[in-house]
Amino acid sequence: MFVLSLVKKHYRLQFYMFGWTHVTLLIVVTQSHLVIHNLFEGMIWFIVPISCVICNDIMAYMFGFFFGRTPLIKLSPKKTWEGFIGGCFATVVFGLLLSYVMSGYRCFVCPVEYNNDTNSFTVDCEPSDLFRLQEYNIPGVIQSVIGWKTVRMYPFQIHSIALSTFASLIGPFGGFFASGFKRAFKIKDFANTIPGHGGIMDRFDCQYLMATFVNVYIASFIRGPNPSKLVQQFLTLRPDQQLHIFNMLKSHLTDKGMLTAATEDE
Repeated sequence: MFVLSLVKKHYRLQFYMFGWTHVTLLIVVTQSHLVIHNLFEGMIWFIVPISCVICNDIMAYMFGFFFGRTPLIKLSPKKTWEGFIGGCFATVVFGLLLSYVMSGYRCFVCPVEYNNDTNSFTVDCEPSDLFRLQEYNIPGVIQSVIGWKTVRMYPFQIHSIALSTFASLIGPFGGFFASGFKRAFKIKDFANTIPGHGGIMDRFDCQYLMATFVNVYIASFIRGPNPSKLVQQFLTLRPDQQLHIFNMLKSHLTDKGMLTAATEDE
């Protein structure tokens, strides 16, 4: 339709608008799509990242207000190195504390799954090892300082360090990107919905990169095979294919000694 709408002497303007349309779709639609994916992995994968971004925004402002001296980037003259570094440390600590609190509640850690029996989405599961308290040994150097040999924490808290660090170091560049975008159109804010703060997009500009990072992080380090989805795919196969897989699985479990042990118990 775009090719058919091209008009002689207006090609440059039309391709210019075509490019900006795709940039807008990339920013708004793609990021929204990734946010929904993160939500289905569990509310904790949505709340912790956006809370880290919000915390970083607030703490960077506070540190910059009281200690800021060195400008960070020309796109945002009020941003300072002191605020950037102080906000980073504060966000990592905040991420650890928030993760510890949320990891103890199933409603936050369980992924959203569709229940065929009730035809509805459910948030109920047995928390994975990621959300179970485990004991970790503290390095000797730190032991001499704090006097502790071990510490009990959720494995997710370790992942929260990566999330909060990204929110502190890379996330703000989403805000710088938005600042450049606004300067390109010679506007101060996206809207005036919130007096003194601009529009809704001004409050969520740093979420652009964060949503993408969280989605890639889950796909790379967290997400594993989903048993319920595997069973659903298995049931869609032909009977002969199901029988073949059954025999392969039976042989595999027998070789590992798991099937024999289960039979003897019965």
